[in-house]
Amino acid sequence: MHSEEFSPKVEVIRSTRRRKSIAARLVDDRIEVRVPALLDPAEEQRLVEEVVAKLKAKKTSTVRSDADLMQRARRLNEDVLGGRALIGSIRWVTNQNYRWGSCSVLSGDIRISHRLQNVPDYVLNAVIVHELVHTFITDGHSKDFWYFADKAPQAERAKGFLEAWQYCYQAPAR
Repeated sequence: MHSEEFSPKVEVIRSTRRRKSIAARLVDDRIEVRVPALLDPAEEQRLVEEVVAKLKAKKTSTVRSDADLMQRARRLNEDVLGGRALIGSIRWVTNQNYRWGSCSVLSGDIRISHRLQNVPDYVLNAVIVHELVHTFITDGHSKDFWYFADKAPQAERAKGFLEAWQYCYQAPAR
């Protein structure tokens, strides 16, 4: 499902507090692996390779691709908006930490924050519909704009999800 190779930098952190197990997590654009400080170097290498492979497989299988976004946007444009939107391109971006999506009205280019890659479908759909509406209602968030944006399936529920997520994680998105 994911067309690009997922290969982040791996950072190994030796911990005197860790005795038997290792732990790995994705932090920004790297995999952070914590290992016991006294772990044998050969065993460390084997365990790190194993846990990194598992994380990569999990990430690769769950991440939605840009091609998936385009297919979804085209379907939503037809099904929800009656084909009114102009879709130039749509892709995931990692530099949007203050908004869920953005749209260039003239070109129809839509950018969706990578933070939405694992949200429920109805949430992603609502954000995409919102950005699609910007391509044909160009006077901001007017009454006409919301008439179309709120046609997304479960739009109100999606707004609530995003508000709660923003509050819980203190993410300064809008």
